[in-house]
Amino acid sequence: MKWLAALLGASLCLAGCAVGPKYQRPPIQAPPAWKSEGPWREAAPKDAFPKGAWWEIFHDEELNDYEQQLLKANQSLAAARDRLDQARSLARVASAGLFPTLSADPGASRNRYSGNRPESTTPEAPLTQSLYQVPFALNYEVDLFGRARKTLQAANASLQGTAADLQNVQLVLTAELAADYFSLRELDSEYQVVQESVKIQQEGLVLVNHRHEGGIASGLDLAQQQTLLDSTVTQLYLLQQQRAQFEHAIAVLTGNAASTFSVRVAPLLIVPPPIPLGIPSDLLERRPDVATAERAMAQQNALVGVAKTAFYPQFTISASGGFQSVSLGSLISTPSTFWSLGGDLLQPIFNGGRNRATLAATKSAYDESVANYRESTLTAFQQVEDGLSGLSSLSRAAESQNAAVADAHRALDIANDRYVGGLTTFLDVITAQSVLLTNERLSTQLLGQQMVTSVYLVKALGGGWDASAIQNEQVHPTATQALQP
Repeated sequence: MKWLAALLGASLCLAGCAVGPKYQRPPIQAPPAWKSEGPWREAAPKDAFPKGAWWEIFHDEELNDYEQQLLKANQSLAAARDRLDQARSLARVASAGLFPTLSADPGASRNRYSGNRPESTTPEAPLTQSLYQVPFALNYEVDLFGRARKTLQAANASLQGTAADLQNVQLVLTAELAADYFSLRELDSEYQVVQESVKIQQEGLVLVNHRHEGGIASGLDLAQQQTLLDSTVTQLYLLQQQRAQFEHAIAVLTGNAASTFSVRVAPLLIVPPPIPLGIPSDLLERRPDVATAERAMAQQNALVGVAKTAFYPQFTISASGGFQSVSLGSLISTPSTFWSLGGDLLQPIFNGGRNRATLAATKSAYDESVANYRESTLTAFQQVEDGLSGLSSLSRAAESQNAAVADAHRALDIANDRYVGGLTTFLDVITAQSVLLTNERLSTQLLGQQMVTSVYLVKALGGGWDASAIQNEQVHPTATQALQP
């Protein structure tokens, strides 16, 4: 294997001859601080996110169980893992271009030659002859200008981008599951509120009915209270339908059939936790989708280098040899050996502008990837600001809405007392009941929106992921790989 070591050594000596642009990440102007700074947020270091399990920040064991089911059984996540395995294999394919290829083609044949064969000057007897051969062929394209190395760089960048994309798929799916879970829990709370309102309205209906039988209340009062009760019961059925949709969505995300999956009924009792923000510039390293866009730039930059190598010569070394004999017994012997050695230098001269057009196309593809990267960073900053401003507004709205619920309770008590005392009509009681129900439902909905917005803020912050997680995801060409069949 001395010749193989010599060829590999020559390739390494020529490693500094690669053509093409050196990759540098384009500068991104990150804002110095977040615009929305609400009093609801407590400052915390970045590592406050549980590594790999950001949802644990909500301290909900049932949510944790569903998230673990998602990681094990979600089919979209499984497909993303398969894409990563495919990218690893393709990177190994690209690294194979740095090594020589060696092949063997043993064969045996028995042939009968005509007595009047063309090479005979006089008629001869027909000849029957066996031929045994074990030929070997070696081909090696010396990577003079870095075509194979640039191709491997592009493949490794694509591999790292696919690894980041896997993390982004996981982040999107786990965030969707958490948002669906909290939405379902909010509907459980809202259902409980409406049930309590039905109970209050049923008690009111009994009161009005007794007064109607006693000739104190009119039939209109009774009909209005019955109408309100019926419409509130209708809302219960609509809430059940909405809850079923979220339950079915959670089933699919966790890899279960919707018809065999159920989530126990429980009201939403938790409040949004403090979320560690860090500074805006950290976001560029914490978002897997931004990392995917950045790795796409690195891939396109390497492909520009590959396109440039097409303007330079390609030098290929070829060697062949082996054993050939008409007798199997003398096949492996010194007289039966044959060999040849040669080189080929290919320099493009005219190809109708194909190489220049290819180079221009790769440069345009790189410029496109730069624009996509910058757009992804702007979107990342926007999504964080959306989450911050949303949580700030929702927290203030929730405070005022809680006061509105307390006011609605007092208004209902006053309306009942005034009606029983004969100071007002039952319409005031019906109105107070409707206002109370509306305000209690809105208060519950605001809590649900706060939880969902918290989930999406964590998602916008990258869920505790860091770009360093994909740095080791690359293929390194080694001599051991070169000797693999």
